[in-house]
Amino acid sequence: MLIIVPSSETKREPPKRGKHVALEALSFPELTAMRTRVLDALIETSASPDALSRLLVGPSFLDEVDRNVRLRSVAVRPVLDVYSGTLHGGLDAATLSAGAKRRAATRLVVASALWGLLRPADRIPPYRMNICARLIGLDQPESAWREVLPGVLAQAGGKRGVILDTRAASYQALGMPSGLSERTVTLHVDAAGGGRAGNVFTKRVRGEAARFLLESGEDPRTPAELARLLAERWPVRLDEPARPGKPWAVTLLLPA
Repeated sequence: MLIIVPSSETKREPPKRGKHVALEALSFPELTAMRTRVLDALIETSASPDALSRLLVGPSFLDEVDRNVRLRSVAVRPVLDVYSGTLHGGLDAATLSAGAKRRAATRLVVASALWGLLRPADRIPPYRMNICARLIGLDQPESAWREVLPGVLAQAGGKRGVILDTRAASYQALGMPSGLSERTVTLHVDAAGGGRAGNVFTKRVRGEAARFLLESGEDPRTPAELARLLAERWPVRLDEPARPGKPWAVTLLLPA
């Protein structure tokens, strides 16, 4: 099983001192060239007079944008220690059992508009970059990542086992595993209420689902096996692909 989770907009502060990011040491070395291209574009954009508008942030984020300019010299943390958004709060990686942490090392990947794909052991600095940012010389990064991520995700998915994608549509636009739609499943949460509070709640449940699967120790091979496993915790609906080449969909049905 492979579990894909998104990065988050909110991130923890870097250590006061420590090693800097080493692009060549990150997982998925075939992404190094594209990471370098995107990172250079982010640094140049962050130093430009219109940086805030290009990065889609307000003046309150000026310090983080200024730090972007120094990203190559900012101290790093392990990936799952950097991201602190709602989904990652549900995953709560720091409190995973020892077995779940071992499984996460090989079964979990984080999709990032800056780094492409990351494993939990990778070490990165915190950064400020909206997935819809307009970077100098690159424009929106999703089109660049779509050239390379589908194939790399397919390779990470291996020859068997379910690929569970917990990302929202905006992050899926970075790329879906190519050629593996028959065992790729997108995760949805049907929660009453909607609105901002409902959106925050559903993000947290997506993270809790990833945590549940890692703690379970199970390795579902088919979408149906995945749905049965998740049904031990939540009411579940499994929908077949809308058309050939599209992924399955599993929806967690939460009561009002």
